[in-house]
Amino acid sequence: GVKLRWLPVALWGSPQQIIMPAFALGMSTLATMARMMRTSMLDVLNQDYITTARAKGLSSRQVIWRHTVRNAILPVVTILGPLVASILTGTFIIERIFAIPGLGRYFVDTIYNRDYPLIMGTTIFYAGILLMMNFMVDVAYGLIDPRIRLMKGRD
Repeated sequence: GVKLRWLPVALWGSPQQIIMPAFALGMSTLATMARMMRTSMLDVLNQDYITTARAKGLSSRQVIWRHTVRNAILPVVTILGPLVASILTGTFIIERIFAIPGLGRYFVDTIYNRDYPLIMGTTIFYAGILLMMNFMVDVAYGLIDPRIRLMKGRD
């Protein structure tokens, strides 16, 4: 950005200024999810029911989408909660580096100013976001895998 002048390196006014912060924030998350999905896919592809599905004559596309991805996506959904935490904490740094006015920068400024009520308020706000994400991950589990459902009245 500085030497080649392809993209602006700071502020948040135009769509071009969003590209570098979004890239910096999203690449580690994308790499983590891709690595987890690859590992899960390789693990599921070695299962007996995949061999059975291929022996029945299902096409490779059907085996991948109907059987493999559906079972391999669960570990990826599992790490979505911690990944949201890493994205939220990453915004503190990204907003500082790229001079973006945002909640992360505001939170860091409140720490420097020792404004304890605001520190507690933003901490509770971020904790609420993380709780909602973990709840959404649990709901997604129930939607993706029918074996994981709410059991009514059973111990």
